[in-house]
Amino acid sequence: MSESHPDRPYTVCHMTTSVDGRIKVRRWKTVDADAHYEEVHGTLGGDAWMCGRITMQGYADSAQPLPEAPPEEPVSREDHVAKADASGYAVALDARGAMDWGARNDITGDHVVVVTTHQASDDRLRRLRAGGQSYILAGEREVDFALALRKLKALFGIERLLVEGGGRINGSLLKAGLIDELSLLLAPAVDGVFGTPALFDFDGEEADSMGARLRLTRTAFEPFDDGTVWLRYRVEPV
Repeated sequence: MSESHPDRPYTVCHMTTSVDGRIKVRRWKTVDADAHYEEVHGTLGGDAWMCGRITMQGYADSAQPLPEAPPEEPVSREDHVAKADASGYAVALDARGAMDWGARNDITGDHVVVVTTHQASDDRLRRLRAGGQSYILAGEREVDFALALRKLKALFGIERLLVEGGGRINGSLLKAGLIDELSLLLAPAVDGVFGTPALFDFDGEEADSMGARLRLTRTAFEPFDDGTVWLRYRVEPV
């Protein structure tokens, strides 16, 4: 598969799971689930990485507050590009515009781009502008991932995106046919708790399973001394 698309980034889902496919890594006590994650993240060479609100909330909470409230002037419902030439981008999914980023407009040097929807308030959009963050509007109340990815490429020149979300984010992208590759760190741990989020989750019936719609072709295999295995798969429609 070519690592390029005319209108969106090549998209790699990069995750760590237990052997039963669960992703609540912080409750596994017999293995360091994060031991190889950042190293592999760097190896994958993304222009940007994307996470959901739960992951990004910690970064937003650590931000310095804005020195003063931004003026309450009308806000146009257009995308806002605060920086288009960053060396990397941290893409935060926030459908309701709930997170306050204060004056923080980067994460370890990667410029913050918020993906939100038209339900985000004018006040939140004003604060994002005042804080130096970029944002794009993709969807009315739920994120339109296809539109979001097109805008990330068109507005910021992002060619290679690493998706590091929760099961529902990953599942939504997979179901929409927007994941090109899976980078999976399979940790030597078992979770087993019923209802725990999995690598890919979406609502549907048995007929909606991706098992008959997608072909995964293994392209790389690397074992680590601690029992973790790094697997890479090309993801293609059948």
